[in-house]
Amino acid sequence: MENIKFIDQNLEKGLYLVSTPIGNLADITIRALNILKKSDVILCEDKRVSKKLLDYYDIKAELFSYHKFNEKKSVEKILELFKKKKIVSLISDAGTPLISDPGRILINEIEKNNIKIIPIPGASAVTAAFSLAGYSDDYYFYGFLPKKSGERRKVYEKFSNLDSSVVIFLPTRDLVSIIKEMKEFLGERKILIGKEITKIHENIIKGTFDDILDKIKSVILKGEVTIVLSSETNKNKEQDIDLNKEILDLSTKMKTADLAKYLSKKFKFSKQEIYKKILMLGKK
Repeated sequence: MENIKFIDQNLEKGLYLVSTPIGNLADITIRALNILKKSDVILCEDKRVSKKLLDYYDIKAELFSYHKFNEKKSVEKILELFKKKKIVSLISDAGTPLISDPGRILINEIEKNNIKIIPIPGASAVTAAFSLAGYSDDYYFYGFLPKKSGERRKVYEKFSNLDSSVVIFLPTRDLVSIIKEMKEFLGERKILIGKEITKIHENIIKGTFDDILDKIKSVILKGEVTIVLSSETNKNKEQDIDLNKEILDLSTKMKTADLAKYLSKKFKFSKQEIYKKILMLGKK
């Protein structure tokens, strides 16, 4: 830390959205450290987590607990800090603030009060995982999936209509069940699972839905993972022709639900895709 040259400048009064490391403590910019050192107050999710980073860089600013459970009731107290001309920073436990983390309510209130907001970019699990995938040139970031299965199905329907990769966050306890669920609704896809990115035990697992479950059996998973889902499916024109032929041949012999289930397994398409094709070909 002695070799880091900090910029001697007066900071504007306002809220600084400071990105912090997603694992490795060295993944922080000199500008971010400079802002944190000069902040009067740092808003953080968990003081114990943030203190490890701040102690490592010998940063002594006052910590203010700001998380999803006290977001609304903390706003007035935080606005008082700006009235006192304080320099305030917002950090999350890891990565960039407001990316699937608290802060939206505060940002909206601060804008209403004409207080300046300054982003300080840095580490991101989203871009780190996407850069490793190599699936497409663009991506759609969703964040955490809904907890209810019915709501997740609506999300999968949205995913099935995208031509880009999809990046999501997921608690590891749900990993196996969600992979099985996504395979059912999205058909066969390529998938990347990023575990403890930038940390000592970093593990990047790539494959298809069909083989990824075997790969993660030997991996100890805890916390959260970042997932990149490809837009590609294992289908080609010949498959399309064969599928359409079977729909036409069987549509008068089977109920739509039974037909979709049967063809989904046979052709590795999602049920959602099969339903669309059945309707398109005239099955009511």
